[in-house]
Amino acid sequence: MKRIYLDYAATTPVHTEVFRAMEPYFTKYFGNASTIYYYGRESKKAIEEAREAFARLLGADQSEVIFTSGGTESDNHAIKGVAYANKNKGNHIITSKLEHHAVLETCHFLEKEGFKVTYLPVGADGLLNLEDLKSAITDKTILISIMAANNEIGVLQPVAEIGEIAREKKILFHTDAVQMFGSLPVDVEKMNIDLLSVSAHKIYGPKGIGGLFIRKGTKIVSYMHGGEQEKRRRAGTENVAGIVGFGKACEIAARDMEKEIKRISRLRDLFISDLLKKIPEVKLNGSLVKRLPNNVNVSVKYIEGESMILNLDMEGICASSGSACTSGSLEPSHVLRALGLSHELSHGSVRFTLGKYTTKEDMDAVLLKFSEIVDRLRKLSPLYKSEKKGECNCDGTCGG
Repeated sequence: MKRIYLDYAATTPVHTEVFRAMEPYFTKYFGNASTIYYYGRESKKAIEEAREAFARLLGADQSEVIFTSGGTESDNHAIKGVAYANKNKGNHIITSKLEHHAVLETCHFLEKEGFKVTYLPVGADGLLNLEDLKSAITDKTILISIMAANNEIGVLQPVAEIGEIAREKKILFHTDAVQMFGSLPVDVEKMNIDLLSVSAHKIYGPKGIGGLFIRKGTKIVSYMHGGEQEKRRRAGTENVAGIVGFGKACEIAARDMEKEIKRISRLRDLFISDLLKKIPEVKLNGSLVKRLPNNVNVSVKYIEGESMILNLDMEGICASSGSACTSGSLEPSHVLRALGLSHELSHGSVRFTLGKYTTKEDMDAVLLKFSEIVDRLRKLSPLYKSEKKGECNCDGTCGG
């Protein structure tokens, strides 16, 4: 059975060029980057070369980026670090109801520490209303944290405009760019960003490594205390091989981004169009226009997402029913509920995310199998039978 992977938002395979770049740093160049002899110097040089590639992809200076264990740590560091460092100025943070749990749970933690948090609503298309943001700002607001692109529905927020509002009010602006980084151009200067979180495993790099941009002059508390590593902002022996892999992934993203945006966007748009034509009572979640090139998130009426995912898996197709970080939860997606979807429609969602190795043939095969699965599961659905009673034109197999 051929397997088709359509969950690139959850993670990506390590690119062969990335793997080859990393390999020597497990064996040949194994030195601790804090030592001053040959092996240490080679490791330190590799780290700084990766730092340059990371900074270049952001339009930042090398001195403004540090390496972390991934997006979750970067979000925690940015939000907690700014909150604690600036609590003498105020205790108010603004975020949205659409954020990744790495941001939401960090904000919930800070609320227990005495901080006030405003969770902004979004429209049915998943987009933030800038007037709501402006209205939420008070003289105690010290941080705005809004994700650049949503991990479930792929909606792109107006990051540059949010950053401009924050800058005018002299408020720090953080964005979780884990899904956007490497898929679309990011420029921290043009987008008025003060802090930005990324993760390597979303851009064909290794797991366990990520990065954080901290604009020069930003007041922030260190996340890890100990040695001198990462400009004393994150102590601990560096993951040299992981950092090298991250740097190489950044180089590849910069090289291939333009052509991949065009290719994947075409596949996405064709798939959405064909899917909505072929399968009745399916809703595309989030804005069609302001959307990541690779994201397709739909809700299918009368069927649970988990059933569709399991049936797709039996056909060799890997997709998801929301964020990988919340796949064990029985609660409907907080993102889809924020869009105003009913409990039932929120439970009936499927996320297909395309990537570097996705082909037109793959998408045609998925459309065919998915339509068959939806048809089969609907015939077994009590909700569907109840709703369609008296309208059935099948051969009697649905029992309706």
